[in-house]
Amino acid sequence: MTTTTASTPAVTEDDEPTRPKDTGDPFDQDVLPTPPGATAALLRSLLAPMKARTGLTVLLLLLQQAAVQAGPLLVAYAIDRAVPAFRDGRDGPLVAVGAGYLLCALASGALQFAFIEASARVSQDVLLDLRGRIFRHAQALSVDFHERYTSGRLISRSTTDVESLRELLEEGLQELVTVVLSFVYISAMLLWLDLGLGAVAVASFVPLYLLVRLYQRRAGRVYRARSTAIAAVIVKFVETMNGIRPVRAFRREAANESEFAVLNQRHERTNGDALLEMARYVVGSRLVANTAVAGIVLWGAHRVASGSLELGVLAAAVLYLRRLYDPIDRLGMFLNSYQSAAASLEKIAGLLAQTPSVPEPARPRELPAPKGGFPGREVVFDGVRFAYRTGGEVLPRFDLTLPAGQTVAVVGTTGAGKSTLAKLLARFYDPSEGRVLLDGTDLRELSVPELRRGVVMVTQEAFLFSGTVADNIAIGRPDATREEIEQAAKAIGAHEFISALPDGYDTDVRKRGGRISAGQRQLVAFARALLADPAVLILDEATSSLDVPGERAVQRAMATVLRGRTAVVIAHRLSTVEIADRVLVMEHGRIVEDGHPDELIAGTGRFADLHKAWRDSLA
Repeated sequence: MTTTTASTPAVTEDDEPTRPKDTGDPFDQDVLPTPPGATAALLRSLLAPMKARTGLTVLLLLLQQAAVQAGPLLVAYAIDRAVPAFRDGRDGPLVAVGAGYLLCALASGALQFAFIEASARVSQDVLLDLRGRIFRHAQALSVDFHERYTSGRLISRSTTDVESLRELLEEGLQELVTVVLSFVYISAMLLWLDLGLGAVAVASFVPLYLLVRLYQRRAGRVYRARSTAIAAVIVKFVETMNGIRPVRAFRREAANESEFAVLNQRHERTNGDALLEMARYVVGSRLVANTAVAGIVLWGAHRVASGSLELGVLAAAVLYLRRLYDPIDRLGMFLNSYQSAAASLEKIAGLLAQTPSVPEPARPRELPAPKGGFPGREVVFDGVRFAYRTGGEVLPRFDLTLPAGQTVAVVGTTGAGKSTLAKLLARFYDPSEGRVLLDGTDLRELSVPELRRGVVMVTQEAFLFSGTVADNIAIGRPDATREEIEQAAKAIGAHEFISALPDGYDTDVRKRGGRISAGQRQLVAFARALLADPAVLILDEATSSLDVPGERAVQRAMATVLRGRTAVVIAHRLSTVEIADRVLVMEHGRIVEDGHPDELIAGTGRFADLHKAWRDSLA
């Protein structure tokens, strides 16, 4: 028996993003810390498998822009060459210009269609990959992560933030490439048509570039704040809807509405700030563009009048200038999408950069064959110390051996470390020090599938997934036959109520099992665990949702189905421990009593006092 002391565990979750915190915990922030360059690396990894298709989309856009930008050249040729030729009776040049213009228009439309289709396929594949990565990674992260990072933020990462990236890929990148190609094509054409006009047009881009840089810096801050505000709204909404029963029970509607209004107003303000920055950019860019066009037209007209510039060249230059400056507004839209997507991608990269605190072993081992012909395995806690990241040390030092096939009940006051013991055995957490051994094998050396085949945990909250009763029972063994599923339900006493459901085992339990009662959900969870046929079964307050007859039925079933298995039963109800071969009484992370239930009841220790108080409560 080990004598230790520990403080009560304090596992908390940040569900209120508007409340100021100074804990130094990165999980209190909407943006998780990321290694340098992680965001860019994520984007490269998403696009790497699509290099060929990405190259094709760029080629299509290059050809489309070439077809578009040929128009003003044809206009200049028509004014300066084709029209005079037509006056001289030669209509061939004018017909050729008309045919060329029509051909360019048709080619531009066809290439634009092909580009949109190709780029849409690339963007959808990227988003499909990204959503899959977020979902897989979130499932792979440890329980410690999910107890500290809210589900609302995970939803925000996979919906709102992915949607921001979609807008960038489907619309923003096209605008950027169009603007860049237009600038290159048109600058080259203007310089070729007339060096002076081209030089003035190119010089006008200096103030536009400075304006873009200013907008980029200011908008970056605004969009990061907007993304955080959106996440806060989602977190509050999810938290409220998930806790709707206590909200109604404790009349929290008005308080929640007030808190949500604050978050909603902050979201509104950040949206307004984003629109204001966009408006400043658009007004400034149009002022620069219109001033440049007016100056070039006046100077060009003077040169045409003096005979140093052809009228067709000036007309082409004006058309090119309009095409050069028109995309400036679209560049603002791209920057708008880019800043939003960059903030979102940073948050997604931060999430994907998180590593499980309970990692898979580099070289996993397999468990040895069970000894003695029974499925149970020996469990040993060897010099275990454990503390939650957000609380004090729960198990200062803990040593315990559970022989194979023994059913052990663990009782004690709240915060004694009972559930922590169960979570370490299920490897939801790893010890801060020491080892947890299963038949002599450290749990950290077992792969997750191997561990889950050997150790199954049934918690106080019996979580059922949308789907049939049979599907929920078979989660631990997807290949189980209907007969095996029904046998497990019969062994646990659930067959009768399942058969009475509208479609029996094919009844859809709906979201979180809401179609059946809490006690019935618990029975389904028991059947699920038994069908998985584990060597070690952990019951963490698993009968708390059952009424007395239901609990008695489960206890009778357990006396049979647990025979030969190692079982750890965490319970406040002392009636639950009647099936145990051994009782451990824990306080402050240490075992203060250890023995057979009858021996402890006959003694004068804490379990005897607890048992007497429980008996008196039934009288």
